[in-house]
Amino acid sequence: MVIREFQLGKNGLTENFLENLRNSFKKSKSVKISVLRSCCRDKKELKEISEKIVDSLGKNYTFKTIGYTINLKKWRKDVRE
Repeated sequence: MVIREFQLGKNGLTENFLENLRNSFKKSKSVKISVLRSCCRDKKELKEISEKIVDSLGKNYTFKTIGYTINLKKWRKDVRE
């Protein structure tokens, strides 16, 4: 299984970044996003960013944050109801 890796920097969440995420899930089930300190400073802001990403991708996605890394996973069925 291939895990794609991205970095989220000072530009933050852009439409181009989200489009790259959508395209990467066509070939893999998991994505790892490293969030740089220039993007967010605390864990609360990191959680908000994670929720925005999952909301923009759809209902078949979940996330888990470890440090300043967001692990996204795509499920076959809707896991958030």
